[in-house]
Amino acid sequence: MSQHITPYQVDNASKKEQVADMFNNISGTYDFLNHFLSLGIDIIWRKKAIRELKAIQPRLMLDVATGTGDFALEAIAILKPEKIIGVDISEGMLEVAKKKIAAKNIGSVFSVQLGDSEGLHFEDDHFDAITVAYGVRNFENLEKGLADMYRVLKPGGKIVVLEFSKPSVFPVKQLYNFYFRHITPFFGRLFSKDSRAYSYLPESVAAFPDGPQFTALMDKVGFAQSRHRRLTFGISSIYTGIK
Repeated sequence: MSQHITPYQVDNASKKEQVADMFNNISGTYDFLNHFLSLGIDIIWRKKAIRELKAIQPRLMLDVATGTGDFALEAIAILKPEKIIGVDISEGMLEVAKKKIAAKNIGSVFSVQLGDSEGLHFEDDHFDAITVAYGVRNFENLEKGLADMYRVLKPGGKIVVLEFSKPSVFPVKQLYNFYFRHITPFFGRLFSKDSRAYSYLPESVAAFPDGPQFTALMDKVGFAQSRHRRLTFGISSIYTGIK
């Protein structure tokens, strides 16, 4: 399972601590590398994922593993919620998000706070919708993280998860594996001060239980109508579920 894959593979720190350190290290170049390495397709993926919530028009939203805030900003642009709260374990990433919030003067709508997906400091049945973009594979305990998000979601509320998946069709699978294992780490080392972070990326994706395995886990913690939709030949997937 993905919780056994850690960024630095050291014994004296938990996966959670290592992930926080990793994102602190790469926070300054994270947005640039995201768009550069995905050739900008990640922006399209985010828009498609957020549109999964248009039918319910959520007023109060939670963005877990919010990072630099791009997914939440997309939600604000498309859904116009009254309030969205972003939580993340990386202070470095949140500092970047805070600068974006200040630059756009949207502090009344979007706020961020240090938080752990496996122990969310919110009441039960609190949010209309929950979003997570490229964060669940970094959870130390995936089932526990999903269960806690289920807890704070209102009955009838919807979760949308956007995550990398593993293509299975020739030659996309072979090209994807080469790009992820060789090109991505090369440019990650070139532009980021953390040489390990972009080697951890393909390892964490390979270990992540994607597709039906992930929707089965969603079902296990209580979500109904759990579905997944593959994007761009299966490079990423959108997962949805209802409480």
